Amino acid sequence: MKRTTSTTSPQSVFLNIPYDKGFRALYLAYIAGLVHLGFVPRVTLGLPGGDRRLDKIIAEIQGCNYSIHDLSRVGLDRNPPFATPRFNMPFELGLAVAWQKANPTKHTWFVFEERAYRVLKSLSDLNGTDPHIHDGQVTGVMRELANAFQRTRNRPSVPEMMRTYRTLSRSSARIIADAGARDLFEARAFQLLCFEAKVASKQFD
Repeated sequence: MKRTTSTTSPQSVFLNIPYDKGFRALYLAYIAGLVHLGFVPRVTLGLPGGDRRLDKIIAEIQGCNYSIHDLSRVGLDRNPPFATPRFNMPFELGLAVAWQKANPTKHTWFVFEERAYRVLKSLSDLNGTDPHIHDGQVTGVMRELANAFQRTRNRPSVPEMMRTYRTLSRSSARIIADAGARDLFEARAFQLLCFEAKVASKQFD
């Protein structure tokens, strides 16, 4: 895969996750957990559509030492006009795998799932890869983030990470108002969430 223009950050983690109300708690959990572990989450919120968007997604992946791909939404999205599966998450995982294969020292990717063994059916090409199973729970996300990044110097406990999550959750309404956003899945709201998580995590250093 040809490299696009991107600034690589050793502590950056590309988050490939759903952006919808039903995933809100886990969205906050990923942000709170990664920030508390000392990482900088990066997402595709605010990127435009079309070819330019794809180029920016590739640049985001290449600009991060790590990526997390949550494949827990393998069911049909029944919103109009058609009931369809979501392909964005496995597609972006494929981009990350290709980048890592071409540049094995520059990127590490992780697969997260809600249910054990389901990925063996939904994406059998990943046979031999151990997904991190979070059970659809915030505590599960924290546990599996700690397992994925166990070699990092910053090793907070899951209860400490949960306190950061609860602080972030309590602040979410204010963050939406401060950002002038409709919900938490907007670029400015995401930036404020990361800042709030960093402040909250410092309380437990």
